[in-house]
Amino acid sequence: MAAHAIWSGAINFGLVTIPVKLFTAVRTNDLRFNFLHKKDQGRIYNERRCSVCGEKVEYADLVRGYEYEKGHYVTVTDDDLKAVRPEATQSVQIVEFVELDQINPMYFDTPYYLEPEKKGRHAYALLRDALIDSGRVAIASVVIRSREHIAAVKPNGEALVLELMHFEDELVDQKSFDFPALNEKVADAEKKVAKMLIDTMSAEKFEPEKFHDKYREDVLAMIEARANGEDVEKPEVHKPAATNVVNLMDVLQRSIEQSKANRSRGSVARDDVEAEEKPGKKTGARKKSAAAAKPKRKKTAA
Repeated sequence: MAAHAIWSGAINFGLVTIPVKLFTAVRTNDLRFNFLHKKDQGRIYNERRCSVCGEKVEYADLVRGYEYEKGHYVTVTDDDLKAVRPEATQSVQIVEFVELDQINPMYFDTPYYLEPEKKGRHAYALLRDALIDSGRVAIASVVIRSREHIAAVKPNGEALVLELMHFEDELVDQKSFDFPALNEKVADAEKKVAKMLIDTMSAEKFEPEKFHDKYREDVLAMIEARANGEDVEKPEVHKPAATNVVNLMDVLQRSIEQSKANRSRGSVARDDVEAEEKPGKKTGARKKSAAAAKPKRKKTAA
């Protein structure tokens, strides 16, 4: 299925205008459940009822209210919101350029792809390559779904990505928490062993395809089995064994040994899989995962 653009607009920096389309760059795979009546599995719906008179309220009779004091509200209409709503300019207006490492990663929120229109491809490539060569990202303002955002325009391979950012007052001040100070005394020997542990657990590069949402896959497999009338055995819960070790150095050393053993087992397992798999064929595990993604509906008697 072809992706649908959220809007078509332009990137503006200086007097340069680059026509682009905005596309969602991420999708959520959250599992959604409905509430049912345990007795007969009837679907449960939420009803809108007034807390004062107790009557059921139709959608047409609802108004928005902002609670400015406990139990006191100011009602706001659609026309009120339209009067203060930012103009939907369909424009990514670049206001400045900064080095990426100067931005706290906590400010970044949601990424979108910026795809160039045919007549803007050259200028698009020019901006992308200039950002790559300069090591900078563009900070811009953009209106999406009637809300104004601050955003960063960043190169990502061949693409330019628009990443919405949090405003400064949206981040919780970390000074309100009790973190150890940067000058907290840490023994050099402990730090050395901790670095050794990091080395044994380090990878040459980040490979996101290695990581899977195992919980989601297991839930889908369970749902498929239930839909087919199969019994599902509850997995055994293995609680970690209690330890009386209080020596941090001892724990670090054991962690290094465990990490080395895990890497060794992982290497052997990968070799076995590569020997069994043949190009162009799916493994049984992949077939099972694909089947679990679409649970079959159980046939019921009329």
